[in-house]
Amino acid sequence: AAKATVAHAYCVNPAVSKIEKLVLGSFEHWSKDKLDLHTLFEVGENDPDARTAVFDAVEKLVSEGLLQEEGNDFYSLTEKGKEAAKRSKT
Repeated sequence: AAKATVAHAYCVNPAVSKIEKLVLGSFEHWSKDKLDLHTLFEVGENDPDARTAVFDAVEKLVSEGLLQEEGNDFYSLTEKGKEAAKRSKT
């Protein structure tokens, strides 16, 4: 039930998860299965506060099981993350 709730939150309350949506969408944008943290920082452009928000979003997405840590600051989408990314585009 908790898994469905997290994925469902991306559809129901987009204002809360705007940065998370952008992070999830980065994998499709760059056409990559794995992205490093510095590439994910592109979501926040060069704004230091936005970069901090991206870092926090990545940590949250990992804790919620939407991103997988791959080591050396690389991340990949889990199956749950891929589904959330698809839903966040609509």
